Amino acid sequence: MWWSKSFFGVIVLCFFFIGGCAYSLREKGQPIGITIPSLSIPMMGSTSSALGFEADFTSVIRQEFVSHARVPLVSPEDAAFLLTGEVYDITTEPLSYKSTKSIFQGETLYYEVTSARTLRLKLRAKLVDRKTGEPVWEEKAMEGKASYSVSSDPMTTRFNQTRAVRTIAKDLAEKMYLKTMERF
Repeated sequence: MWWSKSFFGVIVLCFFFIGGCAYSLREKGQPIGITIPSLSIPMMGSTSSALGFEADFTSVIRQEFVSHARVPLVSPEDAAFLLTGEVYDITTEPLSYKSTKSIFQGETLYYEVTSARTLRLKLRAKLVDRKTGEPVWEEKAMEGKASYSVSSDPMTTRFNQTRAVRTIAKDLAEKMYLKTMERF
């Protein structure tokens, strides 16, 4: 009867090899289905009128790749692949209001003051193989949004808005990372 246990084991192994699943082991931090020896993430561009966030935005995206991928980030001239992006639309919309009462020349006035806003950002991004010039992936309408509070102090409002941009950048960076490394 020893042969029946061995025979059963061989049958089970055959099912695994013949049935074969699409899963394979890979080194952590390496892309699936593509070899990326080096990557460059140049400064994200912007055609939006709200300038000044590009460096922070790019920094967040680079940090996503540095912290998770085992692909060296290099200059565009030395890179095998380029991850580029351009912000083409930034909008803010009121999210919530505070009603304020004021008396002016004996007349009572009520007006609404925005207390929070939603920031929406649209981005075009693509990963390009520098050798062929062909895009590996391209998204023409990545979108992110975040809310921030509005203060009577413009510096506080600007700080809150910058944090919202960083939140959006983090979300979009994760999406770019997954499109590049996980290939879903």
